[in-house]
Parts: sequence; structure tokens; C-alpha cells
Amino acid sequence: QVQLVESGGGLVQAGGSLRLSCAASGRTYTAYSMAWFRQAPGKDRTFVASVRWSGSITYYADSVKGRFTISGDNANNTVVLQMNNLKPEDTAVYYCAENRWGHSYDLWGQGTQVTVSS
Repeated sequence: QVQLVESGGGLVQAGGSLRLSCAASGRTYTAYSMAWFRQAPGKDRTFVASVRWSGSITYYADSVKGRFTISGDNANNTVVLQMNNLKPEDTAVYYCAENRWGHSYDLWGQGTQVTVSS
């Protein structure tokens, strides 16, 4: 059974950086794409960034373009979100997700807290 495990969250001051990692344990296949989502207190979960293994195509939410970078290592089943120039509005629980077949993200990690102080 595949499990997604996130790490790297924490507390950082505005303008700082954090690097989130997501490891997919037990995976024996290549997923169509991987993504990061986030959920702030009292708000819906929203898309942050994704990477499609075929061609390493990446997508970003407008709010993080130019500040966040997603990258994947298919051989090691990991995906990383490098977050720079963090803002207080980036505070949220960040979730890693897998889209195995190209339809929807249906496998989720447990989440990691990111808190940005002003």
C-alpha cells in the first residue's frame, strides 16, 4: 500500500525559506503527476503546485509563482516544494497528493504545518 509522508514544515519569519519533501513509500509504479495543496484555518484546501513526470511539466498557483519551485525525483519516489520569500498568507497545512492515472488526486499525505510570522 502506497503512503505519502510529508516533512520539512515549521515556523519561519516572513521573507524566509522552507523546503517540503514528500516521500512515496511502497510505490511500484510511476504516477501521472504529484502535487502540493494547502489549507489555511477556516478555508478550503487549494492547489499550490504540481509536476507531471512525463516531460517534467510544472504548474503553479498564481499566488506562489516566482517564489515556490516544485521538483520530483521519480527514481526515488520523492517530490520537493522549495518555498522562498514566504509571506504570512502562506501559513497553512501543506499536503502532498498523487494523481496516479491522470484523473484526480486521490492519495494524500497527512500534511505538514507551515507557519510564517510577520
